[in-house]
Amino acid sequence: MARSSQTRSFLARVRSALPSLHPAERRLGEFVCDFPGEIASYDAQELAKFAGVSKATVSRFVRRLGYESYEAARKHAREEQTTGSRLFLQSAALEPGERSLALNLDQGKDNLDRTFSAITQAQVDAVARAILDARKTWVIGFRASHPFADYLRWQLTQVVEQVVSLPGGGETLGEHLVSVRPEDCVIVIGLRRRVAITEQVLAEARESGARVLYITDEGLAPDPSVTWHFRCCTLAAGPLFNHTAVMALCHLLAMRTIELAGDDSRRRLRRIETLNDKLEEL
Repeated sequence: MARSSQTRSFLARVRSALPSLHPAERRLGEFVCDFPGEIASYDAQELAKFAGVSKATVSRFVRRLGYESYEAARKHAREEQTTGSRLFLQSAALEPGERSLALNLDQGKDNLDRTFSAITQAQVDAVARAILDARKTWVIGFRASHPFADYLRWQLTQVVEQVVSLPGGGETLGEHLVSVRPEDCVIVIGLRRRVAITEQVLAEARESGARVLYITDEGLAPDPSVTWHFRCCTLAAGPLFNHTAVMALCHLLAMRTIELAGDDSRRRLRRIETLNDKLEEL
């Protein structure tokens, strides 16, 4: 397959196809994203075995990416391997510990680059202003998303008074969602593996008239039904998702909210520090 400067990279093809792939093909796509440098060494049967899919799935997968055959896809990957792209760098000379460190650091950097290349300053500012203008901000997350919801709520507490994270221990969602108003801001964090109730929560938030920010991984297609949808790259060089970009996004949103709050923010922070000193918490 001839490659021109206009041709998308091998990894770009895989990543853009992920949201539309069938489950087995997506599993293969995620495996390839985790270990892109290896595809140049595997034949179709070996790749199918390592990814836990059938050889037919491999054939369908490469066709969905726009390649005529598996060999055409492998040739493209080999060409990309020689370009110096971080994820294709050879690491065979490194010791296992060094290789693990290098792969994870490179993947985290790549996830940050890809995530924030799709999020504009104007969008971040709009979310920060919505939080500042809101009667109340609700941050909702389940399973793996819940710690990030708690973290974002905690950071936003530095600048806004009315912010809560859900679900809380022993509480039902209905007890809180019934109070969401059009003048509120709802932030839903929905990382893999998403629970079914996430869609219902989004529907309730939209129905309330509140402005809605949806934070997900890259495996979910853009959702036009919400006010903002930020998709974080979570690809990893191992079996666990890499949430570096998710944490960075939460930090950015909190910092920008504090910056835009101006004098009000500084006064609140000073009062917090004064109280912390008085209570000897630091």
